[in-house]
Amino acid sequence: MKRTLIFHVCAVLMDEAGTVLPDAYVLVEGHKIRSVGAERPDGPFDLEIDGGGDVLMPGFVNAHTHVPMVAMRGYGDGNALQDWLEKFIFPVEAKWDDRAMACCADLGLAEMIASGVTCIADMYMRTGVVAQRVARAGISANLSCGGVLFAPEFDPDTYSECIVQRALTEEWHGYDDGRILVDASIHGEYTSRADLWDWMADYAKEKGLGMHVHISETRTEHEACKARHGGLTPIQVLDRHGVWDCRAIAAHCVWTTPEDWAIMAEKGVTAVHDPISNLKLGSGIAPVAAMKKAGVNVALGTDGVSSNNCTDLFGEMKTAAILQNGVNCDPLALLPGQALAMATADGGKALGRQTGRIQPGYEADLILVDFHALNLTPCHDVVSHLVYAAHGSNVIMNMARGQVIYQNGEFLTIDIDRVKREVQDYALPLLFGK
Repeated sequence: MKRTLIFHVCAVLMDEAGTVLPDAYVLVEGHKIRSVGAERPDGPFDLEIDGGGDVLMPGFVNAHTHVPMVAMRGYGDGNALQDWLEKFIFPVEAKWDDRAMACCADLGLAEMIASGVTCIADMYMRTGVVAQRVARAGISANLSCGGVLFAPEFDPDTYSECIVQRALTEEWHGYDDGRILVDASIHGEYTSRADLWDWMADYAKEKGLGMHVHISETRTEHEACKARHGGLTPIQVLDRHGVWDCRAIAAHCVWTTPEDWAIMAEKGVTAVHDPISNLKLGSGIAPVAAMKKAGVNVALGTDGVSSNNCTDLFGEMKTAAILQNGVNCDPLALLPGQALAMATADGGKALGRQTGRIQPGYEADLILVDFHALNLTPCHDVVSHLVYAAHGSNVIMNMARGQVIYQNGEFLTIDIDRVKREVQDYALPLLFGK
């Protein structure tokens, strides 16, 4: 088993005490963290990494993504949501093939890896192709298809969404000692109906899967659900169909209510906050501080690049924190340590993984942040700097499950030049006629 020692780092452990350990030693064995401390452990080591006095922290968990949508970065910007979807996004998505999906997934994964992401929860089509690219890239992922049901008839033996869900689960769930997990999924209440909700809920329980759903992203979605279901919100309707009777993540939650939060806290449903996407699309601001006070676990996501334009979790953390402070007129509404936990430890909890902390037994998902950079100099508070001052370009190493996959600007698992050529020469002409 490979033994790697990381030393001469300031380690942000993300434990309950909020420990920041100066001049720390972190020992990695295989894909797990073996020890963390102020004393050098006994050797020998297969690899020693001198952190140069920089900050070592857990890798980010991007808990709601649509990775291949990097192809649509900036496409259709400046339009209202429904026009944007119907005139720009949906027509492009109808043109996907596996080759374009593969190179765009690689591009999206590379962007996240370079900015410190080590684990994702992704919901998108042609999910088997995304799984193949994740497997090569080296990060961990909870993958889902985003089940929809518009057809008047529903037979789970022949309906495409059920066939895809079963095939994806059988091929990929548990891959590489759990590096890839498959979640059941419902795209949203408004894009499906009870037949599919019941089937997905039962399938998740039968196979021990998690669940991934878009919830109350817009006021229109939320209110239309109440009109259809006698005043019940999406959280409440899906609860009646057993959708939350497993580990589950609910993306967005912008218009959720205190009654929703009570269900989420009781059932252990995580809200995934996507602040930049929600702001850009004019969807609103999720009541994160209130949800947390109600006992709801809240993680952080970027949503798709098509509605965010980048996947920098540093920017997402800062936006999340200052939004809550601003709308609540309270500078203590969401503290830096809480925002950092949303992007790390709370994301790990959301996905049912031991990641997001520097702690023995946890996955060796670790990133090194250059604290000699101008935007991080001087440093009075490491955690505050990570949330309010750092950005993705400050990441100089990404270790996913004990494997260094990015270092000093070099991708070690992705041929980035080939990917860029493939996107430019094949995917863009296919999708946009360029």
